[in-house]
Amino acid sequence: MNENDVLASWADRAGEYSPDYYAHYGADERSERVRAHLDERVDADAAVLEVGCSAGRHLEHLREAGYADLHGIEINETAFDVMADEYPDLFAAGTFHAAAVEDVFPDVADDRYDAVFSVETLQHVHPDNAWVFDDLVRVARDLIVTVEIETGEEGGPAPSADAADDDANVNYVDDDVPLYYRDWASVLGDRGCEQIAAETVGNDTLRAFVPPAADD
Repeated sequence: MNENDVLASWADRAGEYSPDYYAHYGADERSERVRAHLDERVDADAAVLEVGCSAGRHLEHLREAGYADLHGIEINETAFDVMADEYPDLFAAGTFHAAAVEDVFPDVADDRYDAVFSVETLQHVHPDNAWVFDDLVRVARDLIVTVEIETGEEGGPAPSADAADDDANVNYVDDDVPLYYRDWASVLGDRGCEQIAAETVGNDTLRAFVPPAADD
């Protein structure tokens, strides 16, 4: 599956793992842990971006906690119809891009967001689009939080390379959507970020990073 096929599979997704699917579950432990790390590093008026926000369940949790300058990128346009129904206050107050992150990030200014986070989204970025991780670091000023699946069913360490494209480092969701196992400590560490926290949240590994911009 090439990078365009990967993007198309998420843009049109319905049923399991769709915006409706995630909105049904609402905020969860990952929402709470992301908020806890934001609370430690940024103020409530910070500009916060979620990459792959879907219908906004994690952003809604932040809004309810007092965060006011919320942004999201989501490739599946249906997500915003769901958001308008399920989280109307977030839909009205937030700033959202209905597009792939690969199409949005190149036009975003350096240090545009105080904090950027992703929950099980960066793991679906095709290896040919790994350049987007450079932009992820570039647009974040104070904090990056990744909540991603880093190991397969057999366990063991994830690869450190961006190009996680061999059979051992890829799992296919519903036999068609690839999930690329990456060691995010290495991926972002190689881009100058300092890891300040790491913890296990369910099947995910949450990591918090201070981007190089925070040292300027």
